[in-house]
Amino acid sequence: MAEAKVSAERPLSPHLTIYRPMLSMMMSIVHRITGAALYIGTLLLVWWLLAAASGPGAYATFQSAAASFIGRVVLFGYTWALLHHMLGGVRHLIWDTGRGFGAAEREWLVRANLVGSILLTIILWVIGGYLMGGLR
Repeated sequence: MAEAKVSAERPLSPHLTIYRPMLSMMMSIVHRITGAALYIGTLLLVWWLLAAASGPGAYATFQSAAASFIGRVVLFGYTWALLHHMLGGVRHLIWDTGRGFGAAEREWLVRANLVGSILLTIILWVIGGYLMGGLR
């Protein structure tokens, strides 16, 4: 096998350590993390459906876990991850049309994604809590 000779004049590939973290870079990483979290969160949905199909005892067990403090934090996080990932997908759809690549537009879309996902999560939980008789 022929060995490649490395020239001293050949530039090195840039690495993450030389880049200044930008919001769009961070949101790209968060988009990937929320995508992975949705796989795990979908197991909660499967548990809920299986518990509902299995009978009152299994459903009561799920209700007990979901109504606990930890359960609510996990469900709140799952809701945020779902909405954040969805809005990130909308942002990428806008980019697929060839729009939003300017520095100002890109920054606006990233901020709208972050703020929108937080606000929509809070609004959804407030409305859901109100319709269910108040968050306990």
